[in-house]
Amino acid sequence: MPMELTQSRIQKIWLPPDNHPALPHRSCGPQLTNSPTVIVMVGLPARGKTYISKKLTRYLNWIGVPTKVFNVGEYRREAVKHYSSYDFFRPDNEEAMKVRKQCALHALRDVKLYLSEEGGQIAVFDATNTTRDRRAMILHFAKENGFKVFFIESICNDPNVVATNIMEVKLSSPDYRDCNSADAMDDFMKRISCYQSSYQPLDPDNSDKELSLIKVIDVGRRYLVNKVQDHIQSRIVYYLMNIHVQPRTIYLCRHGESEFNLKGKIGGDSGLSSRGKKFSIALKRFVQEQNLKDLKVWTSQLKRTIQTAEALDLPYEQWKALNEIDAGVCEELTYDEIKEKHPEEFALRDQDKYYYRYPSGESYQDLVQRLEPVIMELERQENVLVVCHQAVMRCLLAYFLDKSAEEMPYLKCPLHTVLKLTPVAYGCRVESIFLNIEAVNTHRDKPEDAKKGPNALMRRNSVTPLASPEPTKKPRINSFEEHVAAAASAAHPTCMPQEAPAQLPGQPVLGKACLT
Repeated sequence: MPMELTQSRIQKIWLPPDNHPALPHRSCGPQLTNSPTVIVMVGLPARGKTYISKKLTRYLNWIGVPTKVFNVGEYRREAVKHYSSYDFFRPDNEEAMKVRKQCALHALRDVKLYLSEEGGQIAVFDATNTTRDRRAMILHFAKENGFKVFFIESICNDPNVVATNIMEVKLSSPDYRDCNSADAMDDFMKRISCYQSSYQPLDPDNSDKELSLIKVIDVGRRYLVNKVQDHIQSRIVYYLMNIHVQPRTIYLCRHGESEFNLKGKIGGDSGLSSRGKKFSIALKRFVQEQNLKDLKVWTSQLKRTIQTAEALDLPYEQWKALNEIDAGVCEELTYDEIKEKHPEEFALRDQDKYYYRYPSGESYQDLVQRLEPVIMELERQENVLVVCHQAVMRCLLAYFLDKSAEEMPYLKCPLHTVLKLTPVAYGCRVESIFLNIEAVNTHRDKPEDAKKGPNALMRRNSVTPLASPEPTKKPRINSFEEHVAAAASAAHPTCMPQEAPAQLPGQPVLGKACLT
C-alpha cells in the first residue's frame, strides 16, 4: 500500500511520516555521491593548491554540498610553534618527517570525523602530497572508511607566477611573521627545492591510471582529466575549468527604485520611479569614471533592470536566470497585505527564510540553483556589471563572500548602491558605493522572535550552502615540541619568528538578447 505523505509547510515538499524509517544518508546535501568524497590536493608549494581548495569549497557549500578544507599546514603550525627554516622540510630530516606525518594523520582523523559524524559530504585534504607513498596512505585511509577519492594536481612551471604567489600569499604566512621579504623569499624557494627532490607527479598513463583526477597545468592553460567517477566529480571538473586568476572587478547593483518599491509591493514587473531614473543616469556616470576595458553588462528580463541598463548606452545581455525570486501567490502584495491575506505563510517565512518556498513560487534555496549558471559565467569573465534584484543580489553576494544559508536572506543590498567586488588571494574584497540618489529602504531585518528552524543537517531532502568553517582545532600530541627541538638543534635558522597561531581565515546576442 502506498504510504501517506505530509507536506512540509516551509519547503512545500512531501515527507514520509516521522515514524517511517528514512533511507540512510549522511548529510543534508543532495545525494550526488553514493559515499562521501575526499578531494586530495597535489603539488609543490606556491602552486595555488590552497587557493583552489578554498575557492572550490566556497562553491560546493554555496550549491548545497557540505564541504570543509583540512589544511595540513595549519596542523603543522599548531604542532610546531616556532618555525626555524626550510631545513624542517628536508626529506632527510627524520624527526621533522615524523612530525609532518603525524600532522597528516591527525588531519585525516578529523576528515573521518567530519564525513562520518558531522554531516559533511566532501573533505578537501589540502597538502603537498607529492609522493606516491603519501598518496597511498590516503587511498588506504579512504578505502577503510568507504570514502571516494578525487585528486587535484596543480602544476606550474612559470617562475613569474610562482614568485607572484609567494609574494602575495606565502610571505604573509605566520611562518615568516618576523622576517624581511628577501630572507623569507629565499627560505621559501629553498623549501620548494626540498619538495622537488622527491616530487612524483600523478601519472594517469601508467601507475595512476585507475585514479580519479584532474591535472591543472599552468593556471588553467591546459587540463588533463582521468576517470571521473560521478556527477559531483564532473561538476568539480567543470568548475575548475571555468575559473581563472586574471585581475578583474565585478560590480553588483539593484535596478533603480521602482514604482512598486515606493508602494512597498514585492515582485511584479513595474517600471522605474523618478528617483530610479536618476539613479540610472548616476550609474552611467559611475561606470564611465571606472574606465573599465570591455565591461560586460547583464540584466534580468524584468522591466526595471532593463530600464536601468538602457541609460548606460552600453550593450547588455538579459538573463532570465537573474529575474527576482518568484513570490508566487504573494506577488505584487505589500508585507502588510501578505500578513493579512496569508498570515501562516508570513509567519513561516520569518521562521526559516532560506528554505521557505512561496506557494506556487520559489525559495532562496531554489534561487541558488537557478543562479549557478550565472556564477559559472561570472567566473569565466573579466569585468562585469550585474544589474539585478534584492534576493538575486543576496545570493550572488553570498557566493563571493562565503556567507551561510542563514545569513544569505538578510544580507543588506540597498537600492542605488553599487557593490564593487575585487577577488584577492583567498577571498574577495568588497566596497559599497552609494551614488547619492535617495531611495526607499526595502530591507527587513530578521525578527528577534523568529523561531529557530530545525537543524539543517538533520533535514530530509535539504540542500544547505553552509559557510566554509575553519577546521576545529584539537589538542595535538605532546611529543611534537620534543621532535621539533631535536630537529631545530641541527638546523641553522634563517628566521626565528615568535609563536605563530594559525592564519585566520549559444552565443548570446548583445543588446536585448535573452539568456535563459
